[in-house]
Amino acid sequence: MQSSSESSTAAAPSHAGSGGEWWRTAVIYQVYPRSFADSNGDGVGDLPGITAHLPELQDLGVDAIWLSPFMTSPQRDAGYDVADYRDVDPLFGTLGDFDRMLATAHSLGMRVIVDLVPNHTSSDHAWFTEALASAEGSEARNHYWFRDGKGENGELPPNNWESVFGGPAWTRTTNPDGTPGQWYLHLFDTSQPDLNWDNQWVWEQFRGILRFWLDRGVDGFRIDVAHGMVKAAGLPDATPDEAAGSMGGAGGSLALEPEISDEPPSLPYWAQEGGHDIFRDWHKVLAEYDGDRALCGEAWVDPPSKLARYVRPDEMQQTFNFSYLETPWSADALRTVITESLAAFNGVGAPSTWVLSNHDVVRHATRLGVSGDNPQGHGLGPKSPVSVDAAAGLRRARAATTLMLALPGSAYLYQGEELGLPEVVDLPDSARQDPTWFRTNGERYGRDGCRVPIPWTAAGASHGFSDSGASWLPQPSEWATLARDVEDADPDSTLSLYKLLLAEREGRGLGWGTLEWSKEYGADVVAFRNGKVTVVANLGRASVPLPAGEVIVSSAPVDGLLPADTAVWVLS
Repeated sequence: MQSSSESSTAAAPSHAGSGGEWWRTAVIYQVYPRSFADSNGDGVGDLPGITAHLPELQDLGVDAIWLSPFMTSPQRDAGYDVADYRDVDPLFGTLGDFDRMLATAHSLGMRVIVDLVPNHTSSDHAWFTEALASAEGSEARNHYWFRDGKGENGELPPNNWESVFGGPAWTRTTNPDGTPGQWYLHLFDTSQPDLNWDNQWVWEQFRGILRFWLDRGVDGFRIDVAHGMVKAAGLPDATPDEAAGSMGGAGGSLALEPEISDEPPSLPYWAQEGGHDIFRDWHKVLAEYDGDRALCGEAWVDPPSKLARYVRPDEMQQTFNFSYLETPWSADALRTVITESLAAFNGVGAPSTWVLSNHDVVRHATRLGVSGDNPQGHGLGPKSPVSVDAAAGLRRARAATTLMLALPGSAYLYQGEELGLPEVVDLPDSARQDPTWFRTNGERYGRDGCRVPIPWTAAGASHGFSDSGASWLPQPSEWATLARDVEDADPDSTLSLYKLLLAEREGRGLGWGTLEWSKEYGADVVAFRNGKVTVVANLGRASVPLPAGEVIVSSAPVDGLLPADTAVWVLS
């Protein structure tokens, strides 16, 4: 048990840290719009649904929300295929709905970060349809990566690159006369053609897109695939390391033991030096605006010393720390990644960020209960050879979050983790929608299991997600026991733990603190001081003594000893 928390240009809140630069210590809550709350009964979450539940996020104690894509899209990859960067998809509402949501969030003291997808557009975007209709070598085609194929008649792709979603990263076009044409590059789905960031026209379009949303009052942007926007000159062939993650990180998304070298070589489509020039340019755009706006990059880059280059003083303010997310449940591994992260980010004057779950990885309440290898990368399923100990996973997840929220810097939470939601591993094949599932013919289960709509109430066909009872992905029966109204009434629930952690973190200034390692515990214990708080996480099998002082938070019951897979904060 835990111990003893309507104007589009509405002013952003000033809390979440002292002296400005709120992003240095903020706890940011990721909202996946289609799975958060549905206001109109169509079974898909939307912006008015988010607005209606913002008071619950204020009550949770977060400083900001990050919205996954809501811009106009054919939704072939859940909005990460944008057809219009300056409008809201009707599935989620209108620009007016966005403005009301933003104003409400600001009035409740929360900032708003929006997802921006600059590596690729939808194949439905006007830029791409114009490119397809234009001649080979035209300026319109140069906005993307069109290339002639290899082979006698151009029947082979221009290089051997593979899509993150499976299969080749190139698709051949058909000319107006029906003959085979050029090929276009798509690191993801065929419906997501990559933009050519060697073309200054693309730069200018995105300066305008940034200003469009900044003018509306957003507080920053999460940059999708920030490390993939620039490609190596000549687009050379490359063969990925089989042990590497599909997005370029060192390990797979299940956070099993990753192999991290001192400086792993980059593939020609990941972590190219030219990408830093883009973020320097965007830094200048954000500097035109009052209110301390921020950029946070999704960059799957190892090691932390290389990742830190993305947050040098003239680039982005934050980047996700996927090395931390992918770290196994090992005290030694956690001490190493925390030490390396703090050293790397402090070295460039940036905050480290900490994250355990998001919309692309197995929820950590399940991931930390996994045993065995997972050959399918993103996701689990009934055919997978992976076994899951659900009770151990939740126990470790609560301890992992208790540890994470005591670290100095900024932290990200993914919707539903505050309820202890597990990955939904038994979705029927007919319900799956992730393109990964389709492009690999079901060999990889994809990310649907972490995207199932979250439960607000124990009662109701969709547990309060939609008044109509509809849900775009089926919810498991156990959602009734994990619903917010149930957990809100239980002082020992995961929700109550999160509320207490966030209140104590804010009240004791842990985000602004410094970490001092404690060496008085064994190899299976992670222990440190942050200010007046001693944090101890027992990752071993045997109980260990508690430190002297008042236990102010514990992830599980403690009575003189700290059990296995349990973490505490002690005031001393």
